Amino acid sequence: MIAKLQELAESKPKEGQDKFYNRIRNAGIIWNHKRIERVYKLMGLNKRKRGRKRLPARVKAPLIIPMQANDTWSMDFMHDTLMNGRKFRVLNIIDDFNREALRIEPYFSIGSNLVIKILERLVLERGNPKAIRVDNGPEFISSALSEWCLEKGIKLVYIQPGKPMQNGYIERFNRSYRQDVLDANLFESIAQARILSDEFLEDYNLHRPHESLGNLSPINYRLKSCG
Repeated sequence: MIAKLQELAESKPKEGQDKFYNRIRNAGIIWNHKRIERVYKLMGLNKRKRGRKRLPARVKAPLIIPMQANDTWSMDFMHDTLMNGRKFRVLNIIDDFNREALRIEPYFSIGSNLVIKILERLVLERGNPKAIRVDNGPEFISSALSEWCLEKGIKLVYIQPGKPMQNGYIERFNRSYRQDVLDANLFESIAQARILSDEFLEDYNLHRPHESLGNLSPINYRLKSCG
């Protein structure tokens, strides 16, 4: 009985003693209601704390090379600190097809609404991607972002928790950005971080050779592919 009640408590944390009793009866197990009540209380299940919300199961999505621009974008956050100790975050967005950096956006605070505004501007410039790959951060699992993507016909592809290499294209980009910008500079202001990020983005897209792109820059690779 204890094992069965524990199983129900873990799989159905929002249900209580009466629901458990009826589930057990419907499964064909004839246990006395008062006995179930006594064991339920002895196990402390009547004092269960509110559980954390659980993520839906994430399925491993192969990291394939898209066939064209705007097939799949990837997004991720990075963190750093100004010289005065104030923390800031950076939202990076790339196109997986040619590893082109679409946005590098430093802000002191970036919630789901700001993520959507940044994506809105990007969609106006480039059109809708078919999919956007993200991790399970709170800004990305928000209902606001999910609803916006649904409205735009964009598929949100979530990586499995603790599996950053399922978002390997932007992880590699992040390493380059951290090495060349975040770790290489002391920032006096968020404005300075934005200027240096913009300079990095321009050089990365126009001039930086990528072995995986035949030593072409992202922009030159895209132009060659379109031609």
